[in-house]
Amino acid sequence: MEKQRRVAAIHDISGIGKCSLTAALPVISAAGIEAAALPTAVLSTHTGDIEGYTYRDLTTDLPAVAAHWKALGIEFDGIYSGFLGSTEQVEMVCDFIDTFGGGDCVILVDPAMADSGRMYTTFDDDFAEEMVKLCSKADIIVPNLTEAAFLLGEEYVEPPYTKDYIENLLKRLSTLGPQKIVLTGVLFSDDEIGCAVFDRGEVHYGFSEKYDGIYYGTGDLFASALIGAYMRGKDIFESADIALDFTCAAIGRTYKAKTDTRFGVNFEQGLGDYIKKLGG
Repeated sequence: MEKQRRVAAIHDISGIGKCSLTAALPVISAAGIEAAALPTAVLSTHTGDIEGYTYRDLTTDLPAVAAHWKALGIEFDGIYSGFLGSTEQVEMVCDFIDTFGGGDCVILVDPAMADSGRMYTTFDDDFAEEMVKLCSKADIIVPNLTEAAFLLGEEYVEPPYTKDYIENLLKRLSTLGPQKIVLTGVLFSDDEIGCAVFDRGEVHYGFSEKYDGIYYGTGDLFASALIGAYMRGKDIFESADIALDFTCAAIGRTYKAKTDTRFGVNFEQGLGDYIKKLGG
């Protein structure tokens, strides 16, 4: 029997909100991949549109965890980083990749730092510059349109977009280092939303129905489903299609149920379909 593959998931953990590690761990595990958690912080909830959350920073723990794993001889087939709370954490993840990456280890970076044309309130332009360094170490990056603009040091452009704009953006992002770019939040019309995927010059698009509202945690779900599929041997284009279908189905269930979107989307009931698309 083939040896089980292992991915290090480097995110914060929010007890409520279905984002970061509470999304990454079940989704990657559903793909049949061992998910090793490296939490960067612990929160009672995520911080989007929710007040009064608790927060415990785990920055000082990260080097000790990495050292312990190294001493145990732990190896990884993939490293997946998401929300990082500071430039210091970005530097630590760069060191983690230098220590545990290399060979056939797949490095996926979700440069989670901005959305809707704005940097998250806890970050500034210096953070974007540090994130460029992290992205340069990645095989795959998964930015949204706002994050793409910050990575390239340019103004955010409001949707709808043109293919020329999106494909020019993808080419310039590839000059940062990663061979594969999965750009999320692509809109050519008001009724569909999707992603554009770049792999060494070839571009693939995927779209799904667009629902009104803000759906927290969906970027984490998408990236988690993407690396799960990719680690199962799907190419980057098929992996993106599977991740898009999984994420948009979760949004659809949440929209139709009229549940409070601050607390995440119903992805759990779609895990069975996700597993089937991966081949069981």
